[in-house]
Parts: sequence; C-alpha cells; structure tokens
Amino acid sequence: MGPVGPEFSRHQRQPRGSSQRSGPLGDQPFPGLLPKNLSREELVDALRAAVVDRKGPLVTLNKPQGLPVTGKPGELTLFSVLPELSQSLGLREQELQVVRASGKESSGLVLLSSCPQTASRLQKYFIHARRAQRPTAIYCAVTDGIPAASEGKIQAALKLEHIDGVNLTVPVKAPSRKDILEGVKKTLSHFRVVATGSGCALVQLQPLTGPG
Repeated sequence: MGPVGPEFSRHQRQPRGSSQRSGPLGDQPFPGLLPKNLSREELVDALRAAVVDRKGPLVTLNKPQGLPVTGKPGELTLFSVLPELSQSLGLREQELQVVRASGKESSGLVLLSSCPQTASRLQKYFIHARRAQRPTAIYCAVTDGIPAASEGKIQAALKLEHIDGVNLTVPVKAPSRKDILEGVKKTLSHFRVVATGSGCALVQLQPLTGPG
C-alpha cells in the first residue's frame, strides 16, 4: 500500500523513447488505468512501448495501475507475459524476471532482469534494505494546494477501497483495532516540496514503513 495521504495524487513518470505508432492504448503508453479485456498481444505491445531504460541485463518499464504482477493460472498478469515480452525485446532464451514492482493498485517503474544472478543479488539487497528500514523507493506526487511546511513527515492510516470499479487507497481517521485487523495500514513517510506553482506543488516522498 502506498505512502500517499489524501491530499496527494501519484505523478506518473513519462517514458522516454515511446513508440510513435498508435498502439492498443493510444499514442502514449498507459494514459490512465489499464483497459479491460486487453489481449496478450496488446499487453505485450504496450509493455514494450513502456520501456524507459535498458542497461545490460536490466530493463525498466512504466507499469500502469490495474496490472497485477502475479495472479491465478490463466489470468493476464505481468508475470504471465514475460516470455513474450522477452522475445519482443530480442532477448531470445534470456527470459526476464521481476526484480522489483509496485502492486496492482499502483502505477510506477518495474525493474526486470534477464540475468538470474543479477536478479537474485538485487532482490536480496531490497529485502535487506526493507528489514533495516532503509527506504529504497522515492515517489513524486502533485498536491492540490501547497503544503504549509516545505519538509516533514506524514502519518496516515490507509486502506484499499473499491470505488467506481477501481481499487483506490483512501485515508482512515482514528482507525480502531478492528480496522487494523481488517487490513488498514498505518504508514509513515518523509516528504519534501520540490517546486510550486498555480496552487499546486510537486512533492517528493519516501515511505519509511511498508514495502517501499
């Protein structure tokens, strides 16, 4: 679950080197939520167009909100199309593995590797960093309004709620013990205002709790 409080909305990074042709999701990869009833071929094409960086065995792409990383057999997930995506990127027999990815409800960068040894080393690093409570993820958000403080910490209790067909992270005021047992998460994040203008602010966030 993300660290963002009620006044924040996720700022989506624009991919570099996107395909100029109009694909299944339009001219820009993932202009919004992942469309329903997408075919495997359309998803592979969209993910290929969403690649933002390639360096050695590492591939970074911009995952849309609504795309699960794993799922039940037969479900369309990022993991299920990795063989086709690997072939589409010219990796031949070097199939991509997921190193780091956000959840279904979040958009953001996914780190993949075509080298099992590299993937294993990076996964161990992220696990060690999480156990040591060292943040490894930085998020950018745009606020509706300008925060009074330019830097500080946000404490919020958050839960997933199904609204208009979409799972959204919403705040919970004064959560009870029952709320916690039912999945409400207490979060703590550091924030810093990077820029302001037109009544909005670009804010950098680092989750100090949770998987980030």
